[in-house]
Amino acid sequence: MRQADVAIVGGGLAGSLAAAMLGRAGTSAVLIDPHTVYPPDFRCEKIDGAQLRVLRKTGLADAVLRVATQDGGVWIARFGRLVDKRPGDQHGILYDNLVNTIRREVPPSVTFIHAKVSDIATSADRQRVTMSNGEEVSARLVVMANGLNIGLRHKLGIAREDVSKCHSIMLGFDLEPVGRAAFDFPALTYYGEQASDQTGYITLFPIGGVMRANLCVYRDMDDPWLRQFRAAPAETLRALMPGLSKIAGDFAVSGFIKVRPSDLYVTRGHRQAGVVLVGDAFATSCPAAGTGTGKVFTDVERLCNVYVPRWLASDGMGADKIAAFYDDPVKQAADAHSATKAFHLRSLTIEPGVAWQARRWARFVGRLGVGVLRQAGERLSIKPPQARHDDGLGKAA
Repeated sequence: MRQADVAIVGGGLAGSLAAAMLGRAGTSAVLIDPHTVYPPDFRCEKIDGAQLRVLRKTGLADAVLRVATQDGGVWIARFGRLVDKRPGDQHGILYDNLVNTIRREVPPSVTFIHAKVSDIATSADRQRVTMSNGEEVSARLVVMANGLNIGLRHKLGIAREDVSKCHSIMLGFDLEPVGRAAFDFPALTYYGEQASDQTGYITLFPIGGVMRANLCVYRDMDDPWLRQFRAAPAETLRALMPGLSKIAGDFAVSGFIKVRPSDLYVTRGHRQAGVVLVGDAFATSCPAAGTGTGKVFTDVERLCNVYVPRWLASDGMGADKIAAFYDDPVKQAADAHSATKAFHLRSLTIEPGVAWQARRWARFVGRLGVGVLRQAGERLSIKPPQARHDDGLGKAA
Protein backbone atom coordinates (compact mmCIF):
# COMPACT_ATOMS: atom_id res chain seq x y z
CA MET A 1 0.00 0.00 0.00
CA ARG A 2 1.30 3.43 -0.97
CA GLN A 3 1.81 5.83 1.97
CA ALA A 4 1.31 9.61 1.93
CA ASP A 5 0.33 12.42 4.23
CA VAL A 6 -2.34 13.76 1.85
CA ALA A 7 -4.37 12.01 -0.86
CA ILE A 8 -6.10 14.41 -3.28
CA VAL A 9 -9.12 12.95 -5.05
CA GLY A 10 -9.83 14.80 -8.31
CA GLY A 11 -7.43 16.60 -10.62
CA GLY A 12 -9.51 19.56 -11.78
CA LEU A 13 -8.76 23.13 -10.78
CA ALA A 14 -9.05 22.63 -7.01
CA GLY A 15 -7.23 19.30 -6.89
CA SER A 16 -4.39 20.30 -9.22
CA LEU A 17 -3.90 23.58 -7.34
CA ALA A 18 -3.75 21.73 -4.02
CA ALA A 19 -1.25 19.22 -5.43
CA ALA A 20 1.02 22.01 -6.70
CA MET A 21 0.90 23.93 -3.43
CA LEU A 22 1.43 20.94 -1.15
CA GLY A 23 4.17 19.52 -3.36
CA ARG A 24 6.03 22.82 -3.39
CA ALA A 25 5.75 22.95 0.42
CA GLY A 26 7.39 19.54 0.71
CA THR A 27 4.25 17.71 1.84
CA SER A 28 4.00 14.03 0.94
CA ALA A 29 1.01 13.91 -1.40
CA VAL A 30 -0.62 11.89 -4.16
CA LEU A 31 -3.02 13.23 -6.80
CA ILE A 32 -5.63 10.77 -8.10
CA ASP A 33 -7.46 11.47 -11.37
CA PRO A 34 -8.23 9.31 -14.43
CA HIS A 35 -7.10 11.95 -16.97
CA THR A 36 -3.42 12.17 -17.86
CA VAL A 37 -4.23 15.48 -19.57
CA TYR A 38 -7.29 17.36 -18.38
CA PRO A 39 -9.86 17.38 -21.23
CA PRO A 40 -11.81 20.37 -22.61
CA ASP A 41 -14.50 21.47 -20.17
CA PHE A 42 -16.76 24.55 -20.28
CA ARG A 43 -16.17 26.24 -16.95
CA CYS A 44 -14.19 29.31 -15.92
CA GLU A 45 -12.80 31.09 -18.98
CA LYS A 46 -11.19 34.11 -17.41
CA ILE A 47 -9.74 35.39 -14.15
CA ASP A 48 -10.44 38.86 -12.81
CA GLY A 49 -8.28 41.09 -10.65
CA ALA A 50 -9.76 40.02 -7.30
CA GLN A 51 -9.33 36.34 -8.15
CA LEU A 52 -5.79 36.97 -9.33
CA ARG A 53 -4.91 38.48 -5.95
CA VAL A 54 -5.99 35.25 -4.24
CA LEU A 55 -4.17 33.14 -6.84
CA ARG A 56 -0.96 35.03 -6.10
CA LYS A 57 -1.12 33.70 -2.53
CA THR A 58 -0.87 30.18 -3.95
CA GLY A 59 2.37 30.91 -5.81
CA LEU A 60 0.86 29.84 -9.15
CA ALA A 61 -0.20 33.20 -10.61
CA ASP A 62 2.88 33.82 -12.75
CA ALA A 63 2.58 30.44 -14.47
CA VAL A 64 -1.09 31.10 -15.29
CA LEU A 65 -0.50 34.65 -16.53
CA ARG A 66 2.12 33.44 -19.00
CA VAL A 67 -0.53 31.53 -20.96
CA ALA A 68 -3.54 33.83 -20.39
CA THR A 69 -4.67 36.83 -22.48
CA GLN A 70 -5.24 40.16 -20.75
CA ASP A 71 -8.16 42.09 -22.18
CA GLY A 72 -6.57 45.54 -21.76
CA GLY A 73 -9.93 47.22 -21.21
CA VAL A 74 -13.64 46.53 -21.39
CA TRP A 75 -16.58 48.42 -22.85
CA ILE A 76 -19.87 48.33 -20.92
CA ALA A 77 -23.11 48.73 -22.92
CA ARG A 78 -26.88 48.36 -22.76
CA PHE A 79 -29.84 49.42 -24.92
CA GLY A 80 -27.46 49.84 -27.86
CA ARG A 81 -25.60 52.56 -25.96
CA LEU A 82 -21.99 52.57 -24.84
CA VAL A 83 -22.08 53.26 -21.10
CA ASP A 84 -18.44 53.10 -20.02
CA LYS A 85 -14.93 52.18 -21.07
CA ARG A 86 -13.00 50.93 -18.08
CA PRO A 87 -9.42 49.69 -17.67
CA GLY A 88 -9.08 45.93 -17.98
CA ASP A 89 -7.87 43.60 -15.25
CA GLN A 90 -9.12 40.29 -16.62
CA HIS A 91 -7.18 37.45 -18.21
CA GLY A 92 -8.86 35.01 -20.60
CA ILE A 93 -7.90 31.32 -20.48
CA LEU A 94 -9.87 28.18 -21.31
CA TYR A 95 -10.52 25.96 -18.30
CA ASP A 96 -8.60 22.92 -19.55
CA ASN A 97 -5.58 25.13 -20.33
CA LEU A 98 -5.80 26.63 -16.83
CA VAL A 99 -5.88 23.20 -15.17
CA ASN A 100 -3.12 21.73 -17.33
CA THR A 101 -0.94 24.79 -16.74
CA ILE A 102 -1.26 24.31 -12.98
CA ARG A 103 -0.61 20.58 -13.35
CA ARG A 104 2.70 21.35 -15.03
CA GLU A 105 3.67 23.19 -11.84
CA VAL A 106 3.13 20.11 -9.66
CA PRO A 107 6.62 18.96 -8.58
CA PRO A 108 7.81 15.37 -9.26
CA SER A 109 7.63 14.61 -5.54
CA VAL A 110 3.82 14.40 -5.88
CA THR A 111 2.76 11.02 -7.24
CA PHE A 112 0.08 11.20 -9.96
CA ILE A 113 -2.10 8.08 -10.07
CA HIS A 114 -4.22 7.82 -13.22
CA ALA A 115 -7.28 6.02 -11.91
CA LYS A 116 -10.71 6.54 -10.42
CA VAL A 117 -11.29 6.26 -6.69
CA SER A 118 -13.78 3.48 -5.96
CA ASP A 119 -13.88 3.59 -2.15
CA ILE A 120 -12.69 5.56 0.87
CA ALA A 121 -12.51 4.35 4.48
CA THR A 122 -11.92 7.11 7.03
CA SER A 123 -10.95 7.33 10.68
CA ALA A 124 -9.47 9.81 13.16
CA ASP A 125 -5.98 8.54 12.34
CA ARG A 126 -5.41 7.26 8.79
CA GLN A 127 -7.57 7.00 5.68
CA ARG A 128 -7.60 4.22 3.09
CA VAL A 129 -8.30 5.11 -0.54
CA THR A 130 -9.05 2.27 -2.97
CA MET A 131 -8.78 2.85 -6.71
CA SER A 132 -10.26 1.29 -9.82
CA ASN A 133 -6.91 -0.28 -10.73
CA GLY A 134 -6.80 -2.15 -7.41
CA GLU A 135 -4.13 0.06 -5.90
CA GLU A 136 -4.58 1.46 -2.40
CA VAL A 137 -3.24 4.55 -0.68
CA SER A 138 -2.99 5.12 3.05
CA ALA A 139 -3.00 8.82 3.96
CA ARG A 140 -3.49 10.97 7.03
CA LEU A 141 -5.86 13.30 5.14
CA VAL A 142 -8.08 12.96 2.08
CA VAL A 143 -8.87 16.14 0.13
CA MET A 144 -12.07 15.66 -1.84
CA ALA A 145 -11.76 17.83 -4.95
CA ASN A 146 -13.85 15.73 -7.31
CA GLY A 147 -16.38 18.41 -8.20
CA LEU A 148 -19.90 17.29 -9.01
CA ASN A 149 -19.22 13.56 -8.54
CA ILE A 150 -21.32 12.68 -5.50
CA GLY A 151 -20.89 8.88 -5.38
CA LEU A 152 -17.90 8.85 -3.02
CA ARG A 153 -19.44 11.46 -0.76
CA HIS A 154 -22.60 9.39 -0.42
CA LYS A 155 -20.52 6.40 0.69
CA LEU A 156 -19.22 8.55 3.54
CA GLY A 157 -22.71 9.68 4.51
CA ILE A 158 -22.17 13.16 3.10
CA ALA A 159 -25.39 14.49 1.59
CA ARG A 160 -26.09 17.01 -1.15
CA GLU A 161 -28.90 19.51 -0.56
CA ASP A 162 -30.22 21.19 -3.68
CA VAL A 163 -30.81 24.91 -3.23
CA SER A 164 -31.75 26.00 -6.76
CA LYS A 165 -32.06 23.56 -9.68
CA CYS A 166 -30.97 24.95 -13.06
CA HIS A 167 -30.30 28.30 -11.44
CA SER A 168 -28.71 29.66 -14.62
CA ILE A 169 -27.46 28.52 -18.01
CA MET A 170 -24.22 29.71 -19.60
CA LEU A 171 -23.55 29.40 -23.33
CA GLY A 172 -20.01 29.59 -24.67
CA PHE A 173 -18.96 30.18 -28.28
CA ASP A 174 -16.60 32.21 -30.48
CA LEU A 175 -17.61 35.45 -32.21
CA GLU A 176 -16.05 36.78 -35.40
CA PRO A 177 -16.36 40.26 -36.94
CA VAL A 178 -17.85 40.35 -40.42
CA GLY A 179 -16.37 42.67 -43.04
CA ARG A 180 -13.38 43.76 -40.95
CA ALA A 181 -10.32 42.27 -39.34
CA ALA A 182 -11.18 42.87 -35.68
CA PHE A 183 -13.76 44.27 -33.31
CA ASP A 184 -13.37 47.88 -32.19
CA PHE A 185 -13.41 46.98 -28.49
CA PRO A 186 -10.76 45.06 -26.52
CA ALA A 187 -13.56 43.35 -24.54
CA LEU A 188 -17.27 44.02 -24.16
CA THR A 189 -20.03 43.34 -21.63
CA TYR A 190 -23.53 43.94 -22.97
CA TYR A 191 -26.45 43.61 -20.55
CA GLY A 192 -29.92 42.22 -21.21
CA GLU A 193 -32.41 44.82 -22.36
CA GLN A 194 -35.58 43.77 -20.49
CA ALA A 195 -36.56 41.30 -17.77
CA SER A 196 -38.80 39.25 -20.08
CA ASP A 197 -35.72 38.30 -22.14
CA GLN A 198 -34.45 36.24 -19.16
CA THR A 199 -30.92 37.30 -20.06
CA GLY A 200 -28.24 38.58 -17.73
CA TYR A 201 -25.53 39.64 -20.16
CA ILE A 202 -23.13 38.60 -22.87
CA THR A 203 -19.43 39.14 -22.33
CA LEU A 204 -16.89 39.14 -25.15
CA PHE A 205 -13.20 38.80 -24.31
CA PRO A 206 -10.02 37.67 -26.07
CA ILE A 207 -8.34 34.31 -25.62
CA GLY A 208 -5.31 34.23 -27.85
CA GLY A 209 -6.45 35.41 -31.27
CA VAL A 210 -10.10 34.48 -30.70
CA MET A 211 -12.94 36.65 -29.34
CA ARG A 212 -14.72 34.40 -26.87
CA ALA A 213 -18.37 34.91 -25.90
CA ASN A 214 -20.17 33.82 -22.73
CA LEU A 215 -23.94 34.39 -22.70
CA CYS A 216 -25.88 34.13 -19.42
CA VAL A 217 -29.59 33.24 -19.51
CA TYR A 218 -32.12 32.18 -16.90
CA ARG A 219 -34.19 29.49 -18.62
CA ASP A 220 -35.04 25.79 -18.28
CA MET A 221 -33.02 23.21 -20.20
CA ASP A 222 -36.13 22.15 -22.14
CA ASP A 223 -36.80 25.72 -23.31
CA PRO A 224 -37.20 25.70 -27.15
CA TRP A 225 -35.11 28.87 -27.25
CA LEU A 226 -31.97 26.81 -26.59
CA ARG A 227 -32.62 24.63 -29.64
CA GLN A 228 -33.27 27.78 -31.66
CA PHE A 229 -29.96 29.25 -30.54
CA ARG A 230 -28.05 26.11 -31.51
CA ALA A 231 -29.71 26.08 -34.93
CA ALA A 232 -29.23 29.78 -35.75
CA PRO A 233 -26.99 31.36 -33.10
CA ALA A 234 -26.16 34.71 -34.72
CA GLU A 235 -29.76 35.43 -35.72
CA THR A 236 -31.11 34.37 -32.33
CA LEU A 237 -28.55 36.50 -30.52
CA ARG A 238 -29.45 39.58 -32.59
CA ALA A 239 -33.13 39.04 -31.83
CA LEU A 240 -32.37 38.65 -28.13
CA MET A 241 -30.18 41.77 -27.97
CA PRO A 242 -31.21 44.14 -30.77
CA GLY A 243 -28.80 46.84 -29.63
CA LEU A 244 -25.72 44.61 -29.58
CA SER A 245 -24.91 45.15 -33.27
CA LYS A 246 -24.80 48.92 -32.70
CA ILE A 247 -21.79 48.36 -30.44
CA ALA A 248 -20.20 45.22 -31.89
CA GLY A 249 -21.03 45.72 -35.56
CA ASP A 250 -21.88 42.79 -37.82
CA PHE A 251 -20.74 39.44 -36.40
CA ALA A 252 -20.88 35.70 -36.95
CA VAL A 253 -20.90 32.87 -34.44
CA SER A 254 -18.22 30.24 -35.04
CA GLY A 255 -17.12 27.04 -33.38
CA PHE A 256 -19.01 24.61 -31.21
CA ILE A 257 -21.67 26.05 -28.89
CA LYS A 258 -21.24 24.80 -25.33
CA VAL A 259 -24.13 24.89 -22.89
CA ARG A 260 -23.66 24.60 -19.14
CA PRO A 261 -26.65 24.54 -16.78
CA SER A 262 -25.82 25.13 -13.13
CA ASP A 263 -27.55 23.66 -10.10
CA LEU A 264 -26.81 25.29 -6.76
CA TYR A 265 -26.32 22.90 -3.87
CA VAL A 266 -24.68 22.76 -0.46
CA THR A 267 -23.27 19.83 1.51
CA ARG A 268 -24.49 18.33 4.78
CA GLY A 269 -22.73 15.87 7.08
CA HIS A 270 -19.28 16.94 5.89
CA ARG A 271 -17.69 17.59 9.30
CA GLN A 272 -15.98 14.22 9.52
CA ALA A 273 -12.60 12.90 10.59
CA GLY A 274 -9.94 12.46 7.96
CA VAL A 275 -11.62 14.08 4.96
CA VAL A 276 -12.08 17.68 3.80
CA LEU A 277 -14.09 19.01 0.83
CA VAL A 278 -13.03 21.91 -1.38
CA GLY A 279 -14.51 23.71 -4.40
CA ASP A 280 -17.63 22.28 -6.03
CA ALA A 281 -17.30 19.14 -3.92
CA PHE A 282 -18.36 21.33 -0.98
CA ALA A 283 -20.81 23.74 -2.63
CA THR A 284 -21.50 24.90 -6.16
CA SER A 285 -21.68 28.49 -7.35
CA CYS A 286 -23.48 30.26 -10.18
CA PRO A 287 -21.13 30.89 -13.14
CA ALA A 288 -23.19 33.94 -14.07
CA ALA A 289 -22.19 35.54 -10.77
CA GLY A 290 -18.53 34.80 -11.50
CA THR A 291 -17.62 33.76 -7.96
CA GLY A 292 -16.77 30.10 -8.53
CA THR A 293 -13.10 30.47 -9.44
CA GLY A 294 -12.47 32.86 -6.57
CA LYS A 295 -14.22 30.44 -4.20
CA VAL A 296 -11.98 27.58 -5.38
CA PHE A 297 -8.84 29.70 -5.04
CA THR A 298 -9.89 30.77 -1.53
CA ASP A 299 -10.68 27.20 -0.43
CA VAL A 300 -7.38 25.78 -1.61
CA GLU A 301 -5.27 28.74 -0.48
CA ARG A 302 -6.66 28.60 3.06
CA LEU A 303 -6.45 24.81 3.23
CA CYS A 304 -2.89 24.45 1.94
CA ASN A 305 -1.31 27.60 3.37
CA VAL A 306 -2.96 27.50 6.80
CA TYR A 307 -4.67 24.28 7.83
CA VAL A 308 -2.81 21.32 6.32
CA PRO A 309 0.52 22.42 7.88
CA ARG A 310 -1.19 22.80 11.27
CA TRP A 311 -3.00 19.47 11.05
CA LEU A 312 0.10 17.51 10.04
CA ALA A 313 2.11 19.04 12.89
CA SER A 314 0.21 16.97 15.48
CA ASP A 315 -1.13 13.44 15.74
CA GLY A 316 -4.57 12.47 14.56
CA MET A 317 -6.98 13.88 12.00
CA GLY A 318 -10.20 14.17 13.98
CA ALA A 319 -13.35 16.04 13.05
CA ASP A 320 -12.38 18.89 15.38
CA LYS A 321 -9.33 19.61 13.24
CA ILE A 322 -11.30 19.48 10.00
CA ALA A 323 -13.98 21.81 11.41
CA ALA A 324 -11.43 24.63 11.70
CA PHE A 325 -11.25 24.85 7.89
CA TYR A 326 -15.02 25.06 7.43
CA ASP A 327 -15.18 27.71 10.17
CA ASP A 328 -12.41 29.83 8.64
CA PRO A 329 -13.81 33.39 8.38
CA VAL A 330 -12.18 34.07 5.00
CA LYS A 331 -13.68 30.91 3.53
CA GLN A 332 -17.08 31.59 5.06
CA ALA A 333 -17.09 35.13 3.69
CA ALA A 334 -16.28 33.84 0.20
CA ASP A 335 -19.03 31.20 0.40
CA ALA A 336 -21.59 33.71 1.64
CA HIS A 337 -20.68 36.25 -1.04
CA SER A 338 -20.99 33.59 -3.73
CA ALA A 339 -24.47 32.49 -2.61
CA THR A 340 -25.79 36.01 -2.07
CA LYS A 341 -24.59 37.25 -5.43
CA ALA A 342 -26.04 34.26 -7.29
CA PHE A 343 -29.57 34.95 -6.09
CA HIS A 344 -29.30 38.73 -6.29
CA LEU A 345 -28.11 38.69 -9.90
CA ARG A 346 -30.90 36.32 -10.94
CA SER A 347 -33.56 38.47 -9.26
CA LEU A 348 -32.08 41.66 -10.65
CA THR A 349 -32.25 40.15 -14.13
CA ILE A 350 -35.67 38.51 -14.32
CA GLU A 351 -37.89 39.58 -11.41
CA PRO A 352 -40.92 41.67 -12.44
CA GLY A 353 -42.38 44.47 -10.39
CA VAL A 354 -41.70 48.13 -9.81
CA ALA A 355 -39.06 47.63 -7.12
CA TRP A 356 -36.82 45.41 -9.24
CA GLN A 357 -37.38 47.57 -12.31
CA ALA A 358 -36.23 50.57 -10.27
CA ARG A 359 -33.11 48.67 -9.20
CA ARG A 360 -32.30 47.82 -12.81
CA TRP A 361 -32.64 51.44 -13.91
CA ALA A 362 -30.62 52.65 -10.92
CA ARG A 363 -27.86 50.25 -11.88
CA PHE A 364 -27.88 51.45 -15.48
CA VAL A 365 -27.89 55.12 -14.51
CA GLY A 366 -25.12 54.52 -11.97
CA ARG A 367 -22.89 52.85 -14.55
CA LEU A 368 -23.65 55.61 -17.02
CA GLY A 369 -22.66 58.21 -14.42
CA VAL A 370 -19.39 56.45 -13.72
CA GLY A 371 -18.69 56.33 -17.46
CA VAL A 372 -19.31 60.04 -17.84
CA LEU A 373 -17.05 60.80 -14.88
CA ARG A 374 -14.37 58.51 -16.26
CA GLN A 375 -14.36 60.31 -19.60
CA ALA A 376 -14.25 63.68 -17.86
CA GLY A 377 -11.48 62.46 -15.58
CA GLU A 378 -9.42 61.26 -18.52
CA ARG A 379 -9.75 64.67 -20.13
CA LEU A 380 -8.78 66.37 -16.89
CA SER A 381 -6.36 63.64 -15.73
CA ILE A 382 -8.55 62.91 -12.69
CA LYS A 383 -9.03 59.35 -11.54
CA PRO A 384 -12.78 58.45 -11.60
CA PRO A 385 -14.53 56.29 -9.01
CA GLN A 386 -14.58 52.54 -9.57
CA ALA A 387 -17.84 50.76 -10.37
CA ARG A 388 -18.76 47.13 -9.82
CA HIS A 389 -20.10 45.06 -12.67
CA ASP A 390 -20.63 41.46 -13.66
CA ASP A 391 -19.17 39.87 -16.72
CA GLY A 392 -17.17 36.97 -18.14
CA LEU A 393 -18.86 33.89 -16.67
CA GLY A 394 -20.07 36.75 -14.48
CA LYS A 395 -16.71 38.00 -13.24
CA ALA A 396 -17.03 40.76 -10.71
CA ALA A 397 -14.53 43.58 -10.62
